[in-house]
Amino acid sequence: MPPLLTSMATSCVSGMLPRFRIKVLVMAGGFPPFVPKEVERIKDTHAIALAKRIERVPVMIDSEKGAIMSSCVRPLHQNSNEPVVLLHGFDSSCLEWRYVYPLLEDAGVEAWAIDILGWGFSDLETLPPCDVATKRKNLYQLWKSYIKKPMVLVGPSLGAAVAIDFVANYPDAVSKLVFLDASVYAEGAGDMAKLPRFFAYAGVFVLKSLPLRLYATNLAFDKVPKGSLLDWTNVGRLHCRLPWWEDATVDFMIDGGYNVVNLIKQVKQKTLVIWGEGDRIIDKQLAIKLCNDLQDSVLHMIPECGHIPHVEKPEKVTELILSFLARENVTQEQLQKVLN
Repeated sequence: MPPLLTSMATSCVSGMLPRFRIKVLVMAGGFPPFVPKEVERIKDTHAIALAKRIERVPVMIDSEKGAIMSSCVRPLHQNSNEPVVLLHGFDSSCLEWRYVYPLLEDAGVEAWAIDILGWGFSDLETLPPCDVATKRKNLYQLWKSYIKKPMVLVGPSLGAAVAIDFVANYPDAVSKLVFLDASVYAEGAGDMAKLPRFFAYAGVFVLKSLPLRLYATNLAFDKVPKGSLLDWTNVGRLHCRLPWWEDATVDFMIDGGYNVVNLIKQVKQKTLVIWGEGDRIIDKQLAIKLCNDLQDSVLHMIPECGHIPHVEKPEKVTELILSFLARENVTQEQLQKVLN
């Protein structure tokens, strides 16, 4: 769950890869074996479908320690168009994109949904650093090894800070940017970075708790569909069931988190900024500030929408992303096919 939890936690990311032969294993129900068994309790059919497609791919960021099996959802087919790479918010996973991903895929977009190192479903049994620099390097090596073309990088909430940090270091890897309710003006993890590790773990324990997650889920949306609050909460905290989640999250916070305020004005890529008018977590005035600070941007506000538009208004978000892509990549016919 992105930003609210960020602020709460503050207060209380190459050489040639060796060739790997990847075996795709599934457990009962068709889920990958590394996805926590609690996935079987989830009722959201879109979350179930996307969870079944999560893979781990080897990403080499340290030749001495070997590859990190990094989790993502890969496109069924790669093409010559610009790939769209979907990040997620703070302490979340690729399952944020359960509604938009199939719509992009139906439109012929080469879409990737990638888990940021330290969150999501990557294999962190060796406990690699999960600080900002390692998150950035992991994303870069995954891009260099598998995507290999300038990408449209999509960052919701804290994912926008991840994207800005990435594009500042690897500008040639990114052709365009899309931000959704961007959390980019917070200066790192604040006081959380100064806490003794014991207290950091205590804060992370609270971060994982069901009551806090229920509250955060309710606050993140303008309106949660009747009967969906618990299920959406369970989707959002599924990755927390992995045994290294606490260590990875504490490592990120102790390191200081993302501070990209001074990088925003350096971004040269054309940027689409999407914002929910009913966002109760980040003031929509910051959307205007962000567009003013970026060199080349356009803003679209979505009415009756909260902090996570890609979950709450997936058809509109898909329409905006498709319209933003180069016309030679997505035709009007493809756009209408998805929206009708």
